[in-house]
Amino acid sequence: MSRRVIAALCLFLTATAHTGCMTAFAAFQPENIGGETIVITTVDAEGEEFQRVLSPIDHDGQLYVAANHWPRAWYHRALENPNVRVTRGDELTDYRATPVSEEEREVLLDDSGFPTVAYLFTGFAPRKFLRLDPR
Repeated sequence: MSRRVIAALCLFLTATAHTGCMTAFAAFQPENIGGETIVITTVDAEGEEFQRVLSPIDHDGQLYVAANHWPRAWYHRALENPNVRVTRGDELTDYRATPVSEEEREVLLDDSGFPTVAYLFTGFAPRKFLRLDPR
């Protein structure tokens, strides 16, 4: 895809974001792409809980999650309070969210299969990963 096309699509996304015309973006949310999803519950400084649907990344027996686009308040809350809860199917598990090392990040980038079109629809946001260690 040429840089001109990518730039035009980025301008379109930027121009329409405030109007709610993000149907294509919404189509790429985890609950809409047909794969397994989890719900991560994070807690802010005031103790209020927030839930976010994410796609799990299972790699070498370890569970990871990724912040794939700019709205990533859940990710920042997990950094501030790493005690999170994950609902996977009918199972609730408490985890400690830990930022991954650069080496771990590179492996996950190579193995997690994030399509180029998804980078386009997420405004080329850098992917940030958290490892979820059972508590």
